[in-house]
Amino acid sequence: MSFLPLVGIIVVFYFFMIRPQTKKAKEAKNFREALSKGDKVITIGGIHGKIVEVKDQYILLNIANGVDIKVTKSGVSPDLSKGTGDSELAAQPAK
Repeated sequence: MSFLPLVGIIVVFYFFMIRPQTKKAKEAKNFREALSKGDKVITIGGIHGKIVEVKDQYILLNIANGVDIKVTKSGVSPDLSKGTGDSELAAQPAK
């Protein structure tokens, strides 16, 4: 009987802390694996850009006309990149 409260605490920790964190990590991994040329993303540093090239560990990000930066895939935020179709980059005329 004295183990029942301990088991209850472990179950609560699992469902409220561990499980949501692993689910979010899995979603972030799937997002980064699905990145493709032409996607508009936001880095964790707040830089908006359009993907020009995708490699295994990094992406080449066009942030302005003629300005490309290399960013690791882990530097792209899945939370911030959702719905970036109306970003300022989309309003710039393409050359």
